[in-house]
Amino acid sequence: MFKNQEAVEEHRDTEALLAVLDSADQVPSAVRLRARSYELLSLVPGSTVVDVGCGAGRAVAELAERGVHAVGVDPSQRMLAAARQRWPESEFREAGAENLPFADGSVRGYRADKVFHVLQEPGRAVAEARRVLCPGGRIVLVGQDWDAIMIDSDDAALTRRIVHARADLLGTPRAGRQYRSLLLAGGFDDVTVEAHTSVFTDPAMLSLLARLAEPACASGAVSRDQADKWLAEQRRRAEADRFLIALPFFVASASA
Repeated sequence: MFKNQEAVEEHRDTEALLAVLDSADQVPSAVRLRARSYELLSLVPGSTVVDVGCGAGRAVAELAERGVHAVGVDPSQRMLAAARQRWPESEFREAGAENLPFADGSVRGYRADKVFHVLQEPGRAVAEARRVLCPGGRIVLVGQDWDAIMIDSDDAALTRRIVHARADLLGTPRAGRQYRSLLLAGGFDDVTVEAHTSVFTDPAMLSLLARLAEPACASGAVSRDQADKWLAEQRRRAEADRFLIALPFFVASASA
């Protein structure tokens, strides 16, 4: 019974995460950001491009539409199941960023979007990217800075506490600002970094705030009462069309 209940909870969590990602992916600034990441890959028709941490596979499908052999890689079986259901014509493989299922120098493009912040050792993932990329191959890293999430709220101090407490539970919450140093240390050339900010006002993104507040509460950084009051205020803001989240994203690119 316990295992069945655990499986149900994992399924619900995956579905909730997919709902957040789907809502975020449809925001115009997110669409533009994905398109920019494809542009920075300098796509070569027919070449192999890997999307690491592909999630539900949207970028894999969009890359394939641009004429490359796109392969999605993700360590989550549940995410891969969703990706295969949504994009049955695309290729997906189960693997982590530190151990990719490709031969040395066999990939022309490497993309990782919202991945490096969950890694304990992002340098290992960069070294693995360097291994699979062919000479002149392109790498593009996209990700938000979890310490810098901006949320309109009546209680700025509590909001900062929740944001920072959630960030501290991640492997490398400030990976975005470290992209340049990581790529240079990994032996990449022509490293560039851009900053983009996505603004969300859709109430559908309220679930993202729950994914911030609940772990912060569980860690003891804020009380149950504080978390509940903060989320209630955000729901009132959404109902009154006064809801706003701004996420700063770093986009780094380089050549192997």
